[in-house]
Amino acid sequence: MENNVLNHTEIQFAKEVKNYYPEVLSDNALQFLIALHEKFNPKRLELLKRREQEQSFFDSGNFPQFPSETKKIREGSWTAGKIPLDLQDRRVEITGPVNRKMIINALNSGAKTFMADLEDSNSPTWQNSIEGQQNLIDANKKTISFYDSKRDKSYKLNHKTAVLLVRPRGLHLNERHLLIREQEASASLVDFGLYVFHNTKTMLSNGTAPYFYLPKLEHYLEARWWNEVFAFAQDYLNIPQGTFKATVLVETITASFQLDEIIYELKEHIVGLNCGRWDYIFSYIKKFRNHPNFVVPNRDQVTMTSPFMDAYSKLVIQRCHKRGILAIGGMAAQIPIKNNEAANANALEKVRKDKEREVKNGHDGTWVAHPDLVAIAMQEFNKHMPKANQLNILREDVQISEKDLIEIPEGTVTEAGVRKNINVGILYTEAWLRGHGAVALYNLMEDAATAEISRTQLWQWLKNEVQLEDGRHFTRELFNDIFDEEIEKIITEVSQSKISNTKFKLAINLFEKLVTQEKFEEFLTLPAYQYI
Repeated sequence: MENNVLNHTEIQFAKEVKNYYPEVLSDNALQFLIALHEKFNPKRLELLKRREQEQSFFDSGNFPQFPSETKKIREGSWTAGKIPLDLQDRRVEITGPVNRKMIINALNSGAKTFMADLEDSNSPTWQNSIEGQQNLIDANKKTISFYDSKRDKSYKLNHKTAVLLVRPRGLHLNERHLLIREQEASASLVDFGLYVFHNTKTMLSNGTAPYFYLPKLEHYLEARWWNEVFAFAQDYLNIPQGTFKATVLVETITASFQLDEIIYELKEHIVGLNCGRWDYIFSYIKKFRNHPNFVVPNRDQVTMTSPFMDAYSKLVIQRCHKRGILAIGGMAAQIPIKNNEAANANALEKVRKDKEREVKNGHDGTWVAHPDLVAIAMQEFNKHMPKANQLNILREDVQISEKDLIEIPEGTVTEAGVRKNINVGILYTEAWLRGHGAVALYNLMEDAATAEISRTQLWQWLKNEVQLEDGRHFTRELFNDIFDEEIEKIITEVSQSKISNTKFKLAINLFEKLVTQEKFEEFLTLPAYQYI
């Protein structure tokens, strides 16, 4: 491990930063972040510029294609590196933010793995992000504990816990609270860098290693970037190449056209792909938002059985198993419905059917958002997957074309769908601005992807003045009327006297602007981030 003396003029903190967390942000840790920034941030910015160019290509009426330059990779018979023993059985994975109580409950949940999330279910306040790193250090040292004074209840780790994976923030996000050489640091590199710097030695001594989920990749060149980051960090920390392992979330429409290529670029470090369904729908709408006559129905009508979603999930299984890595299914976001047994039973049956479909299709595991769903998902996978995984199921019967991956789902746009997008979008945004990234809304555990779909659909429907199911066109005037009514409902529910103690005024203004402005904002969290 390199141990240069830190030049403190290279590091600056945003003026609102009061806590510098010296144990997490030690001189040696900051030196590592500087090295990562110097080597990889320029290329990251190039990759983001490439995304803009590709969006211009789509705006001209084009769709993605299987890349011609990588045909040999798609048709080759190569396989990825070995999957570590503790990642070979991932039949049920639980996910959640990096607060102490969540980490303990998730690790104790009975799930095979836990994805600790520094991304979409974590509102990236300075405190959340850096204390999240401290919580992960404590979890890996098995010293983490938490006392809930309201419930007079203590939490600590069981003897047997889930295998830990960590999701850093996406390439598009900066860590605005930390400047390296007067430039905002990459949030991806900060999250990744601090985690491996502080935890690699501990994890190796525990017989495991740093494992990651990589979010929102849009191109195989971005996978190459991550592979180079892994290789550099492993050399820096004096550990063998291939120690770090990654599962890539396939949650952009462009990534599904480059599955083999993404696996190939991360060949020695990749162990799986995951169907990140909510962000995938968001990306699908976003990329083709300027195509004429391209309208996606109410988000509740877009499910994993919609043709383009079914096609992508089966293609993920096929390409993963051909390359010797795992295919993880999507999220069950339901949370228990208290005081309504019938509604709760109905929700849990939906989860069971969803997991049954995934395991029968050939997935090797699945995601749940709440500990109470672990047993249901586990039961379905145990029933239909007696071995550790289903790598033997190659799905050679699957033939997915470029057209299959972009088939527009059938359905309707309704006033109820408009209202739900406004309501949920604002409720989530307000909570996020208060520092909460995982938010329980209407018996579902929502993260940023839900708000992204909500405001993107509204923007697209408004741009197209889409015809609602009742025959009316969704004009700006109609939007204003419905929006005002939904705001009144929220204010009434919260109560006028308490509204000043919330972030609703900011959330309402921000959400309305994102929906009605002519220029589409790529990510809701980019403008919102300036307020936390």
